[in-house]
Amino acid sequence: MPTIHVDLRSRSLLERIIYGLLLLAVLVLAFFFLIAALIAGATLAGVVLLRFWWLKRRLKRAADAEFITTDYTVVERESPPAPRLPPQS
Repeated sequence: MPTIHVDLRSRSLLERIIYGLLLLAVLVLAFFFLIAALIAGATLAGVVLLRFWWLKRRLKRAADAEFITTDYTVVERESPPAPRLPPQS
């Protein structure tokens, strides 16, 4: 694997300052790109979680609307019907 070796001591002071400024600019751009990517990821995760919550809420409402619940009181019990079979002998 080829390697690149830059000897900064053989460069002039102006070149070293320019390389340093370029390195600083690249690091600042990388930092802002990282921050933007983290914000985009957090926003996307928030949207996905909000969507799952909304679907869960809608399914729960549909399930609750499917059944009618109420209280009731038995007023009078019916007597059991008479057997229709003839008595056995």
